[in-house]
This record gives sequence, structure tokens and C-alpha cells, in this order.
Amino acid sequence: MIRNIVGSVLALAGATAAVWSPFRAWYDGRHGRDYPIDDLFTGITDAKAEVIGSILLPFAFAALLTLLGVVLRSRLLVALAGVVVLGFTILWMVRVGQAEGSLTVGGDGRGLGDGVANAFGGGVLLLLGAVVMSGRRRRTTRVDQPYAPTHPTLDGQPQPDRPSERTQTAGPYAYGPPDEPPSYPQSPDDTRSYPQSPGRDEASPPPPSPGGRA
Repeated sequence: MIRNIVGSVLALAGATAAVWSPFRAWYDGRHGRDYPIDDLFTGITDAKAEVIGSILLPFAFAALLTLLGVVLRSRLLVALAGVVVLGFTILWMVRVGQAEGSLTVGGDGRGLGDGVANAFGGGVLLLLGAVVMSGRRRRTTRVDQPYAPTHPTLDGQPQPDRPSERTQTAGPYAYGPPDEPPSYPQSPDDTRSYPQSPGRDEASPPPPSPGGRA
């Protein structure tokens, strides 16, 4: 995040310097907006160009690429804008050197002016901003971890709890399994007897025969 902010600031500063450079003196006091864009491909002449058809045009295109690159966080667009600025600046220097025979730098307004320095500095700042920017991060699809069972499993499937393993948390059977019947204590004086059904080994009396005969 911080790298994108710093890189964007450098890129915008470079684009501003590049767009401002044609309004400064480039050579012998002649401003960059006075050089027609066609002269960069055919040769430098004394013809004066309009602002929209001057060397400002490629620099304005580079500034547009810079804005798109900052909004989209694209390092490629910002770097391309820097290449455009430096490329047209170097091409202009080659054409001026061919027309003048040599390039000179003077402090009295003769030779290369500060407009060329602004263009070079803007292109370098654009490339530096593209290097500093981290760009857009790719989103990675997160694969959730499978559910880890808390009980012993068989073939990867969790087994249900057995009733005998459960414990009662409340009630009279808090410390024993709920499936066992409760046992009640009997007092020694309890001598009550309960009727029992005859067993299989005990013989039952035969039913009475008709007529009262045995």
C-alpha cells in the first residue's frame, strides 16, 4: 500500500514535469511548444507549430497513461509513459543535433534550455515510480481446512457416541450412566413378601372332571 502511494506520487510528479516542459525554453530560447511534431520525423525547421500539434502532444498522451496507471495501479502503463517521454525527448535531441551540427549548453540562454531538463527529469521520475509501485496483488483462493473430528473415526467418518459413554450432567444420576436402573436401599425391617408365579417344575392340580369323579 505504501509503495503504491509513493510510486503514484513520483509518477504524477514526473507527468507534471513532462507536460510543463514544452512551455519552457528547449534550445536557443525556443520553447518546446514551437516545434511541430512532424519535425521530429522529417527534420527540424523554423516553422512554428500550434500547441496541439507540437511536441506537447506525446507528453500529454504520456500524462494520460500515467493517470490510468495510477488509478489501475498498473506498473506497465506508468513505465510506458516514461518511455514515451524519454523517447520523444531523445528523438528531438537527435534531430536538433542534426540541424545544428552539435548541441551546446550555455548559461546565457544559448543551447539546451531547462525545458529539456524538465522532460528528462519527468521521464526518469515516471520510470522510478513504476519501479517503486507494487502493482495490483493477485487474489488467492483460500481452501478451507477439512473438519477435524473430535471422536475416533472409521474410514474417515466420525462415529456417533454410544449411549453407555454418555454421562448425566444433572439429576439423581449425575455420576452414573443413565441406562442402568436405579437401586433403592432396603431396610432390615422390610419383611414384606410378594406373590410369585409358579415355576415350570411345580405341578399344578388337575382340573375337576365332569360329574365330580376323580
